[in-house]
Amino acid sequence: MPDFTPKSNNVRLFNALIISLVTAAVLFLSSCTSTPAQVAETPAMSLPVATVNETSQETFIDYPAAIQGASDLEIRPQIAGTIDRVLVNEGQLVQKGQLLFQISELPFRAQLNSAKAALSAAKAAVLNAQLEVDKVTPLVQAKVVAPFQLQTAKTTHQIALANVEQASAAVNSAQINLNYTQVKAPISGYIGRLPKKQGSLVSPTDVDALTKLSDVHEIHAYFSLAETEFINFNNKYQGNSVADRIKHLPAVSLVLADATVYPLQGKIDMIDGQFDKTTGAITLRASFPNAKGLLRSGNTGKIRLGLAHEHTIVIPQSATVEMQDKVFVFAVGKDNKVSRTAISIDGKTGTNYLIKDGLKSGDKIVLSGLDRLQDGQLIQPDKKVEKVAQLISKK
Repeated sequence: MPDFTPKSNNVRLFNALIISLVTAAVLFLSSCTSTPAQVAETPAMSLPVATVNETSQETFIDYPAAIQGASDLEIRPQIAGTIDRVLVNEGQLVQKGQLLFQISELPFRAQLNSAKAALSAAKAAVLNAQLEVDKVTPLVQAKVVAPFQLQTAKTTHQIALANVEQASAAVNSAQINLNYTQVKAPISGYIGRLPKKQGSLVSPTDVDALTKLSDVHEIHAYFSLAETEFINFNNKYQGNSVADRIKHLPAVSLVLADATVYPLQGKIDMIDGQFDKTTGAITLRASFPNAKGLLRSGNTGKIRLGLAHEHTIVIPQSATVEMQDKVFVFAVGKDNKVSRTAISIDGKTGTNYLIKDGLKSGDKIVLSGLDRLQDGQLIQPDKKVEKVAQLISKK
């Protein structure tokens, strides 16, 4: 007879529960082993890539410059006197030899007349002394008078001749002073300010000049190079001497204060003989033609010096990343994996870098999206962008 006691019922329920749990576990394990693992793979990023090539490039460096005329002169009086007339206006263009100021000539003409009178008297004294010599000479020959008297007459004649020379020099000096009453332009150029007016008393010792005269048919722009810049300058433009180096220097441009470029190019024609001990810089001079008078002394600007770079590689600045004071690019290998490569920069033109070391012709670099890249990462080059980048780099 079956046992229907409560204890036997509990045992049967427990056994059924165990069998259910075991069956569920077996089914779960079976489903796990029968289905292969599914791992999602991240696709390679599509990024623009460019092939770099060697090219020739010119970079420009601007240096602050001070502009002066070919000649900047102070016009000062050579004598003391009163200005009778001022014959020019401020800013006027005058020609060499043109009369600028007329100083009162009355006292100087009087000095000249006095000197001429003294000269006439001295010449008359010479004639008188010559007559005495002529008179005494035969008397000495006839032994009527002593030879001493003839010697005295000849000495008096020599003194008279010396007085003529002295009087003649005084005439010349008076004539020079009279000529100084006319202040003329020693060169052609533009008149500056006129602090002295008609009626002003002037003297060679005055603090202020009568005016300033500036010859600006050609202007000189002076600029300075630091010692390291000058060394690089000499390395770029070598020569057997300073004159030889200057001869082979390229033309330079002048950038005016309003950032416009002066239409005519200039030439560096002077390198100072020594460095300034205070600034540690050396001065160079570039000369520019200025026939139309567009530039004046005192102008400021910048000398734009061009540096030629042969067989250099040019890449966009945006294709680089800076880390710890170093500049890197992401070079693309044959397997389309990128590697972070340090580069050395030789110069900059616009938004591009000129590469000195780190890349060679034919290398490929990533152009953008660098912030998402890691060293050794696999990418998918964008073919369309790569073709356009190659065309641009060849130009």
